[in-house]
Amino acid sequence: MPPSGGNDVTTVAVIVVAAGSGSRLGGSEPKALVAVSGRPILEHALDSIFAMSFAVQVIVVAPMARLDDVRRISRAVAGAAIDSIQVVAGAETRQGSVAAGIEALAPSIKVVLVHDAARAFAPAGLFEAVSAAVIETSAGVIPALPVTDTIKKMDAGLAVATIDRSELVAVQTPQGFPRNDLVAAYAAASEDYTDDAALFAAAGHPVSVITGDARAFKITTPWDLRRAESIAGGGSGIRTGVGIDVHAYDHSNPLWLGGLYWPDEIGLAGHSDGDAVSHAICDALLSAAGLGDIGGRFGTSEARFAGAHGEVFITETVKLVTGAGYSVGNVAVQIVANHPKLAARRTEIESYLGGLVGAPVSIAATTSDGLGFTGTGEGVAVIATALLQRSR
Repeated sequence: MPPSGGNDVTTVAVIVVAAGSGSRLGGSEPKALVAVSGRPILEHALDSIFAMSFAVQVIVVAPMARLDDVRRISRAVAGAAIDSIQVVAGAETRQGSVAAGIEALAPSIKVVLVHDAARAFAPAGLFEAVSAAVIETSAGVIPALPVTDTIKKMDAGLAVATIDRSELVAVQTPQGFPRNDLVAAYAAASEDYTDDAALFAAAGHPVSVITGDARAFKITTPWDLRRAESIAGGGSGIRTGVGIDVHAYDHSNPLWLGGLYWPDEIGLAGHSDGDAVSHAICDALLSAAGLGDIGGRFGTSEARFAGAHGEVFITETVKLVTGAGYSVGNVAVQIVANHPKLAARRTEIESYLGGLVGAPVSIAATTSDGLGFTGTGEGVAVIATALLQRSR
């Protein structure tokens, strides 16, 4: 969760560095404007930022000659959140461009994330994880992945030593920092650094490492561009996701399942209403969109979700999914339980859930022939699959 500023004040900002030339891609366009699956790289990068579970200030640093193009793209992605985004001119160096972004920070900002637009498929969950780690540690935070290749030290074209890769990581963005410390570090910088974490550390501040995400790779070469095309769906933009939820029976609770109330049935345990069908659908949708899972989005630590019905979670999840640029194709649900008997209300459930999701929802049910916790009547298991399509 972001730091609290009270009255819904925005306290986290993301500076998106999109001023690079992209010369290694071999094209004439700045890298951020190169198309991947019919949409500029910058659009893909902004999709994840606007899919975060809390509002942020977004500052896009763009080439001076293409400010109008970048403003048009940024505003289209922002949609109703257009007031949260602004575009500023970059500098000749990346460090200078980030400094330009820092100058545009709103007074309320406490945490600053710096992100390369070229890492266009970094998921929203990675931005949230970095933000949370900065708040928790009051230090700089970088996402990174272990180095898997064998690394050699060279001298005059010869491999002279093997480096212990257990001590190495491949660093990604977004990188996060406490605002005041980052501003001071930039003001004190007397040389160019390879990334913001190096500049921050040179000013004497600690930098911690969290687990990165393979999707946050940097689009640098034509090969990277082909990989990006594959991830984006090669133009089709079709994605699938799976969600699984399990709840134990609880005689003290009423039964809510598939968004419906089931009188005279044993209820399910849970922080909310225990609706395993609704929760599995949310996980499937979030999985397909690359937006994490229901636990990360609607944590049990949040009092506002105590006793909440499934429609609350599905409605909010669909908003996240559509905000990330997807529409729902369909959802299929398989319920494994001894009771309740679904046949009499199958059409009712499918109609109700389809209205919430905005797409067809099919429900199937089975028992496990006396095997496992579902077979012995201890609880319910639900498996949901979702299909999404790129809507823009």
